[in-house]
Amino acid sequence: MTPIPDLPPGLLPDTPDSKLRTPSNLRLRMIASVAMIAAAMLALVLGGVAFWLLTVVVALFMMAEWADLSGVDARAKRMGQFALSVPLAVMAPASLVLEVHDFFSLGLLFGAAFFLVIVTNKRRLALGILYCGLPVLALVALRRQEDGLVYALWAMALVWASDIGAFFAGRTIGGPKLAPRISPAKTWSGLVGGVALATLFAAAMHGAYDLPWRLVAATPVLAVLAQLGDLYESALKRRAGVKDSGHILPGHGGVMDRLDGVVPTAPVAALLVILPQLLS
Repeated sequence: MTPIPDLPPGLLPDTPDSKLRTPSNLRLRMIASVAMIAAAMLALVLGGVAFWLLTVVVALFMMAEWADLSGVDARAKRMGQFALSVPLAVMAPASLVLEVHDFFSLGLLFGAAFFLVIVTNKRRLALGILYCGLPVLALVALRRQEDGLVYALWAMALVWASDIGAFFAGRTIGGPKLAPRISPAKTWSGLVGGVALATLFAAAMHGAYDLPWRLVAATPVLAVLAQLGDLYESALKRRAGVKDSGHILPGHGGVMDRLDGVVPTAPVAALLVILPQLLS
């Protein structure tokens, strides 16, 4: 991670600078975005091991970035990744042969977090187990449903739609800042634009793939959750004194920078899909 240089008064880490707005940088961001979405869609369509493997790799990268933001040493970072790898392994499709239930995977996530606290005495690092692991469990569980491709696509793409709508609405309309102390680039108009586009996307999925209306109705709330996830990650970066969570993604920063909205959204989406089935 690159430390934030000295900034003029009033300029915060998330403030976009002229470099980020250059055509070459925007082109790089667009190319990287298309590549990431294409990889995610391919894994999503293939499902099974391919989708699980992609989520595992992403989660381990996220855990490394979480450790960096937490200010721990290399040994504690590796310990965090090793602890997270155990519940992630149990979520593999092969585990279904052993009839491993999702509740067992959930229990292992909390167990891994507790183990990490005992071994490292770093509670903030241990929270990363849940931050990185819960979205994986949620997405894998969604993809495994009878209409799993539709449900998982909805849960992931509504975050993309929210980000796109927020970006263009905020840039076009502007107006009052949403949380200037945390992320001065975000506006209330961006929030509304993100919610609107995510809801339109969900409505389109209802028409094209028969996404249940209850999930369409829940989409505005999930879009707000996605924006809150973005703000939370911005607060983590401000606390750590860095601009990006990492530099692995060209033009985008770290993995957490791209998936901060999925973290709170995916578990809630999974509950909305799976819980009614369990209660019926």
